[in-house]
Amino acid sequence: MAKGLTYKDAGVDIDAGERLVRDIHSAVQRTHCPRVLDAYGHFAGIFSLDYDQRLFQRNYRHPLLVAGTDGAGTKLRVAIEAGRFRSIGQDCVAMCVNDVLVLGAEPLFFLDYLGTGRLDEAVAAETVVGVAEACKRCDCALLGGETAELAGFYAPGDFDLAGFAVGVVEKKDLITGRRITPGDVVLGLASSGLHSNGYTLARKIVFEVAGLGLEDEIPGVGRTVADELLEPTRLYVRPVLHVLHHYTTKRVVHGMAHVTGGGLAGNLARVMPKGRRAVIHEKAWPTPPIFTWLQKAGNVQAQEMRRVFNMGIGFVLVVAEYYADRITDMLERQGETVHRLGTITEGDGDVVLK
Repeated sequence: MAKGLTYKDAGVDIDAGERLVRDIHSAVQRTHCPRVLDAYGHFAGIFSLDYDQRLFQRNYRHPLLVAGTDGAGTKLRVAIEAGRFRSIGQDCVAMCVNDVLVLGAEPLFFLDYLGTGRLDEAVAAETVVGVAEACKRCDCALLGGETAELAGFYAPGDFDLAGFAVGVVEKKDLITGRRITPGDVVLGLASSGLHSNGYTLARKIVFEVAGLGLEDEIPGVGRTVADELLEPTRLYVRPVLHVLHHYTTKRVVHGMAHVTGGGLAGNLARVMPKGRRAVIHEKAWPTPPIFTWLQKAGNVQAQEMRRVFNMGIGFVLVVAEYYADRITDMLERQGETVHRLGTITEGDGDVVLK
């Protein structure tokens, strides 16, 4: 009698998926705190909002949940071609938790989604372990996720990665930008490079225009293409929350922005209230060599560079002038490189680069 067709024959290996869950279990568990109920193997993760009366009853009277979702964009293509997947997990986490942080929220838990045509256990495990390690560095639980094997949907070796973060902030401490006032100071936290935006243009310049390979050194940068392009997005959660918690009763941080697609001006403008203008001095911070090289190699106009890339600034805080130096010092002691980018004046809710 002929052997019957199986799901594995059609392209989905259930056993491989179960082995992956076992492989990543310890890494996921290390992100858990007492707020996470032990629900391994269940259909959904469980997070306690009032564990031991320490989270909400002590710290929150009117808690607001803040959620965000994102991925690593076409940076994932570089990771796949280089065969390096650990750092792409941090990119996925950072793109989500940094967004949640903008509103002043503490990330509580994270969920990930990995879709692929045929599951490669080693690749998936390395990627999810990278997600878990990044969550741990943000004190954020990796509460659950999904690995979907979609046979015939992706090209061989390809996969996609997306993340979902949920955080909490006290209602009175919500940071929306509405308190931004003339005289405030704009502080910028240095990026680690491209982060996770602009990669469609960057890849075209690197691989098509310049004709470089992954192990070639980028002229004037001093690093290989793979090392530079796969440098993970910075996680700003701990240093920024350190500042917010220190000044929780003073509300001296009036606005924040995560600099991703759209660049510094485009993202800071999203939190500028009517009647205010951010005046940014472009010489206030050094442009990292990778951006200088990309602009020259691709013959990209300066305006387009500023619109696509972060140009060396990954996160922005708009703070009361009186506290600007103290906040700068606190952030630097947390390991951040801080630049005073400019000031707030009266205006039309826009950002002006000078």
